[in-house]
Amino acid sequence: MLFRSFLKTIISAIIIVAVSEIAKKYTWTAAIIVSLPLTSLLAFIWLYWDTKDYQKVIELSYSTLVMSIPSFVFFIVLPILLKFKQNFVFSLIVSIISTAIAYAIFMFIIKKFNFNF
Repeated sequence: MLFRSFLKTIISAIIIVAVSEIAKKYTWTAAIIVSLPLTSLLAFIWLYWDTKDYQKVIELSYSTLVMSIPSFVFFIVLPILLKFKQNFVFSLIVSIISTAIAYAIFMFIIKKFNFNF
């Protein structure tokens, strides 16, 4: 079990470091890699590896699709703040807070209208 956790951590870290290094020279290439659902893909693989349960992977996949909607707020707010020459750390914090608010509103709407995914 410890080996699996270590392997998961190493593979995930390699992908993150690789993307950040690629972004230094090839922004669009890094953007394509980042836009791929690598985190989701890894989560699906790790979940299946640990449980061998297709249904859990299906549920996570559907839930990920639905919950990606409020995450767009982050990718809208951050570049807008940076274009207005705001400090990077400030922009990042405001983007994270804005995204958290978007998630809270989204979850409220899902619960209020009793959506089941």
